[in-house]
Amino acid sequence: MATLAQVAQVAGVSPSTVSYVLSGKRAISAPTRERVQQAIEALGYHPNAGARALAGKRSQIIALVVPLRTDVYVPVMMEIALAVTTAARRHGYDVLLLTNDEGPDGLRRVVGSGLAEGVILMDVQLDDPRIAVLQRTGTRAALIGLPADPSGLVCVDHDFARAGALCAEHLAELGHRDVAFIGCAPAVYRRHTGYAERTIAGFQEAARDSGLRVVHRPCEGTFEATAGAFAGILADVPETTGFVVQNEGCIGPLLSLLRASGRAVPEDASVVALCPEQLAEQHEPRLTAVTGPARELGDRAAELLMSQLHGRGGEEVALLRPVLTARGSSGPAKGPRPR
Repeated sequence: MATLAQVAQVAGVSPSTVSYVLSGKRAISAPTRERVQQAIEALGYHPNAGARALAGKRSQIIALVVPLRTDVYVPVMMEIALAVTTAARRHGYDVLLLTNDEGPDGLRRVVGSGLAEGVILMDVQLDDPRIAVLQRTGTRAALIGLPADPSGLVCVDHDFARAGALCAEHLAELGHRDVAFIGCAPAVYRRHTGYAERTIAGFQEAARDSGLRVVHRPCEGTFEATAGAFAGILADVPETTGFVVQNEGCIGPLLSLLRASGRAVPEDASVVALCPEQLAEQHEPRLTAVTGPARELGDRAAELLMSQLHGRGGEEVALLRPVLTARGSSGPAKGPRPR
């Protein structure tokens, strides 16, 4: 592994000049800077992050807090994490991954070490205790998610309230009147996770405006849990003809349960999912779905954090607009089923 002294020797400058080029703390002439950069690239030199942090220089590392829970859809989380990592590398930064089970204490440890220059938080709750840690320490951060009060914060998220509204409006336009919302796992709502709370709020508001009668059932993403929720929905509202699903694990079981109950999709029951595009295309029939670009979330969050790290940007809330794509799982409502 190349050393700073070797870079200095190849570039024909002193080691301190190489340090100044890397840190940007002193003005270096363009020809000298160019020679140093060429030597760095030729030797494949990578400054030691820990040494830079101890010296009070940039570590070129950001921390990403990733939710690894059984009640979240991990493929989407990993797609966002990959986008963050790719965007960070464009700016010469590496990414330190933290899991959300470390909570505020894990965040304090990383922030206190000085290793990470900034933080990206995922799985943001409406009243997220980690935000107070960032604010008290003055840590530059970007949130993938929207807390109840985003004042003074930099946030990017899908517009989940609008996503929920799109589902209700679509079913109402098709003539459905009794609609069930099969939602996230109960623990997601107990944590007051922003995306779940905002989706159901947007759905319920649009349902009221459209004259829909709705029932909401939180659900674990298992066949047994979905079967229980489905049976409860039909017991309470046998006339239900529309189903909205915000839980990827429930989609397959729900389609199977509808078929087993003698309800054809979409002739007897329509299904609308909030899920990734590729998942909607995998089912039969292909799902009418509300989607948003996961990669764009990660890329946008990383760019917003980089702007802060380089003295640009401030408070900002960016909501990415969701899209509803109608496919084979939704159709006009039929009259009430005979009892």
